[in-house]
Amino acid sequence: MDHGVTAATWLTLATMILAAKLGGEGALRLGQPAVLGELLAGVVLGSLPFAAVDAFNHEAQGTAIAFAAELGVMLLLFQVGLESSVRQMVNVAPRAGVVALLGVVAPTILGYGTSRALLPAAPSSLHLFVGATLCATSVGVTASVLKDAGVLGASEANIILGAAVIDDVLGLIMLAVVSAIAVSGAPDVAMIARISGVAVAFVVGSLAVGLWVMRGVSHVAARLRAPHVLGAVSIAFCLVLAGVSDQSGLAAIVGAYVAGLLLDDVRLKPFGSGGLKQVEEFAAPIVAVFAPVFFVRTGMNVKLTGFNGSTILLTLALVVAAFVGKLACGLGVRGAKVDRLTVGFGMVPRGEVGLIFADAGQKLVIGGEPLFPPGVYASLVAAVFVTTVVAPPALAARLGRLK
Repeated sequence: MDHGVTAATWLTLATMILAAKLGGEGALRLGQPAVLGELLAGVVLGSLPFAAVDAFNHEAQGTAIAFAAELGVMLLLFQVGLESSVRQMVNVAPRAGVVALLGVVAPTILGYGTSRALLPAAPSSLHLFVGATLCATSVGVTASVLKDAGVLGASEANIILGAAVIDDVLGLIMLAVVSAIAVSGAPDVAMIARISGVAVAFVVGSLAVGLWVMRGVSHVAARLRAPHVLGAVSIAFCLVLAGVSDQSGLAAIVGAYVAGLLLDDVRLKPFGSGGLKQVEEFAAPIVAVFAPVFFVRTGMNVKLTGFNGSTILLTLALVVAAFVGKLACGLGVRGAKVDRLTVGFGMVPRGEVGLIFADAGQKLVIGGEPLFPPGVYASLVAAVFVTTVVAPPALAARLGRLK
């Protein structure tokens, strides 16, 4: 008889949540962001030398845990969007656009050059994929640090988050380009044009149409008497936009973040002056449970075994290229009152987005051979992890100095 979710899944989920909270507590006691402890908890869980570790890792990569992790990161981005507004994002859009463009171009060039220098025998498509992976930015990791530091709404935070969303769109276009080159040897111009058009249409269209639609939805919801109706309707709206974003070929987290941006006091006026606060209070406990699952699961993707001298050298070189490429983002910030180094640090973490890019490259098979040899994939994942782990405390320390 099929009993649905197994006991092993429930126990794995409970272990990941508890480990995340213990790791987060340890990080906070050391003056570091909680997200760092959650990531390191994942590394420990994924590397423990006991007999059941393989079964645990297998369960953690299962559909049920993957859903919990994805729900957590989407609602985290939704929550962050709630603490911003379309007006704030419009105000920083010109600066955020330049930062995002630099954040894609610089790491891609540095990653390509690093891969070509250390792997001269590898095909150009591999070098392009390495560069594309380094151009990713994790909105979830940076948003968590900014939220913990209490600086959401500051100019630096708005530029970082705006640039990270634009970076995701540009990065997905880049992923389409390098995938086409790897498979066919030349980019499919029609496909690239289609993906670019869909990306722009989704972001601009959802903001333009969503502002009008959400006002009507809130008027209807205000007449309902079900408990917590505003919070439930708002999260449903988040999931709808996330689904539309994913169906459009973009990351679902882009839609979730846009959904949070669209909710403000004007759109929620029928619920009174505390409408936005109601949504935040409803979403916060859900985020507190499920977002840590995502960070633990991300940490579990890093395996500490299987590294040799050449793999370690490639990893170190990619980490340097990844840091320098994203720190260059700060050069695109205009305005004397904005700290450029803070913006650069905020764009460094790769997190889930970088892992998605690396995984896409690993799945490609060219001429019967995988595009990524095991050592290259291990180096990429390690570089993604190092930037994800090292950048949060660096960003938090920089924010502490500014405050």
